Amino acid sequence: MLWVKSLHIIFLVTWFAGLFYLPRLFVYHSMAAPTDREGIERFKVMERKLFFGIMTPGGILTIVFGLWLWFGYGFSGGWLHVKLALVIVLILYHIYCGKLLVDFKYDRNRHDHVWYRWFNEIPTLLLVFGVILAVVKPF
Repeated sequence: MLWVKSLHIIFLVTWFAGLFYLPRLFVYHSMAAPTDREGIERFKVMERKLFFGIMTPGGILTIVFGLWLWFGYGFSGGWLHVKLALVIVLILYHIYCGKLLVDFKYDRNRHDHVWYRWFNEIPTLLLVFGVILAVVKPF
């Protein structure tokens, strides 16, 4: 099970790297001048490759190995219910990032860079609470 736990952590780091970086790309993309077509197209490529090549596989494998750990160790308790709720919020955040990616792809962005800067903080909070719940198991 230590291999499974190691793989879970590795893919968690991969997933969060994308969850931290994609909204940051959205910040810069939203600040790009409409006349900078070359720069805007470069952002679209970077965002797509990050979302589909790193974030999504990382998220899927994090969940797969997390479920394997859950069923292998038989974790239980209130902390686990809260942690699973945080994972659901992370999945929804990931899906919403995909929606934003599509909006940028078709030049339909409706938010400014300040909104994306705040949006970028959500995974940080979820990571802090998730790690505390998994390590401390406060209840």
